[in-house]
Amino acid sequence: MEEKQFGLYDIVEMKKPHPCGTNRWKVIRLGADIRIKCEGCAHSVLLPRKEFIRKMKKVLVKHEE
Repeated sequence: MEEKQFGLYDIVEMKKPHPCGTNRWKVIRLGADIRIKCEGCAHSVLLPRKEFIRKMKKVLVKHEE
């Protein structure tokens, strides 16, 4: 299986939607842990990198540098 490619400030889709109804998340911190912020209600979640990679479905919007 290929490594999923994502970067800082990319908008990603997770496998399960957030309780607010939105399934768009912005990556706001990279490292051993990944912090993502819900685009609907602005709630942020800190996940271990391994768990984030497992739960991420795809990148919706790549951040332009």
